[in-house]
Amino acid sequence: MSQIRPAIVMILAMTVITGFAYPLAMTGIAQVAFSHQANGSLIEQNGKVIGSALVGQNFTSDKYFHGRPSATSGPDPSDPSKTTSVPYNAGASTGSNYGPTSKPLMDRIAGDVAKLKAENPNTPVPADLVTASASGLDPDITPAGALFQVPRVAKARNLPEDKVRQLVADNTEGRFLGVIGEPHVNVLKLNMALDAASNP
Repeated sequence: MSQIRPAIVMILAMTVITGFAYPLAMTGIAQVAFSHQANGSLIEQNGKVIGSALVGQNFTSDKYFHGRPSATSGPDPSDPSKTTSVPYNAGASTGSNYGPTSKPLMDRIAGDVAKLKAENPNTPVPADLVTASASGLDPDITPAGALFQVPRVAKARNLPEDKVRQLVADNTEGRFLGVIGEPHVNVLKLNMALDAASNP
């Protein structure tokens, strides 16, 4: 009993501390100090949640900037026992797990590069427009990736390229504290600014 009793007391104490008190304290601090981030960095438009700044969306129209390819999947609607490609599926965050010499990966990249070169033949294709992130949910692209798409978006929107290029510049976020990370453009925020500029 002299050993069992302290062990039981320690288990109960640590369960209360690490299982209840600590998580509640951290949740409370997060809600007070970082409420927007703790609640998913949600983006609202006209009082309606349209997405998160942390999760990409599958924009396919020529009128919008496109994000990085996504390798996420989900149940096939016609056969739930199988999976099918569902880009930016936040419930199935994953990469393709293809190796650098994988034929399906190389074929997919070659097809994407050919399509992008046809869209903008005089500019090198930025790597992030043809490579998926490890999560498949990356909401950002490089400034080069956004600028590459300017001619297509401007043409589809019937806007001057300079105006669209300025929107990219206005929505480019720099390095955190000037040194951490790389400059990037959040695709959803850029597309929201594009809609606002197209419909003043």
